[in-house]
Amino acid sequence: MAAKKNALGRGLSALISEEEPRSRNNNPSGHDEISLGNIEANPFQPRTRFEEESLQELATSIKEIGIIQPVIVRQNENGKYQLIAGERRFRAAGMIGMETIPAYIRKANDQDLLEMALVENIQREDLDAIEIAISYQRLIEECRLTQESLSDRVGKKRSTIANYIRLLKLPAEIQLGIKHRQITMGHARSIINIEDPVEQLKLYNSIITNDLSVRKVEEIVRNKSAEKPSESIADKGNGSNPEEYGSLRDHLAGFFGADVEFRRNSRGKGKIVIPFGSNEDLERIVGLLDKLNT
Repeated sequence: MAAKKNALGRGLSALISEEEPRSRNNNPSGHDEISLGNIEANPFQPRTRFEEESLQELATSIKEIGIIQPVIVRQNENGKYQLIAGERRFRAAGMIGMETIPAYIRKANDQDLLEMALVENIQREDLDAIEIAISYQRLIEECRLTQESLSDRVGKKRSTIANYIRLLKLPAEIQLGIKHRQITMGHARSIINIEDPVEQLKLYNSIITNDLSVRKVEEIVRNKSAEKPSESIADKGNGSNPEEYGSLRDHLAGFFGADVEFRRNSRGKGKIVIPFGSNEDLERIVGLLDKLNT
């Protein structure tokens, strides 16, 4: 077990084996040709989405030049095989009607299979931030790892891992927006610094509606953090805001990306206040108002 831990920092290959690849049929290349019909999908596969267009591109490439890197499998007691790594290659091969696929056969228990699948996926560049965060969380919870030991396994800084895992605390709507790439990791890292989920959603909707840059969102969050909590003037007066005013205020706050206030006196008269944190922020708000007049 100690030898395994020492190897974990060197990538997926170190997780799988320190030995040279060996083939059942003494194939000099070290891999076997296995029937696709005898290979089962990895039940621990953390990827939940395989883009059809990307798979089709891979299938076209395989049809032209073949599979360069064999998949990795383990043999089950029923004589069939289970994927450890390479499910995209496996799926693409099936799309073009291949009957067999080159594969390395390895020994692995369920725990190893889960860890290998998670690590292999984390190292992919096309994984979205939420899929990465879930993979990190599963490695910590199901493989009983600390963030420090996980850092060694995947070759990432501990702070990077912590930032990804924090994304899982965001409301489901925002997590879905990250998965669909409606907002970036940079946007999400700023939103997470706001504690109130309602305010998080306001800012999220404002980012999408107004196409806010990461820099602008960071500025908005800084301004929110700098504001001292104070009792709203509307709450001090003898009059109170009708319930529908609250919904309107929330709508305007999401549109302008600012904490809009309604200030009313006991006679019902009042004004709408849109705060801004800088000249650039003021220009942004004026630009939004100009759009309403066009």
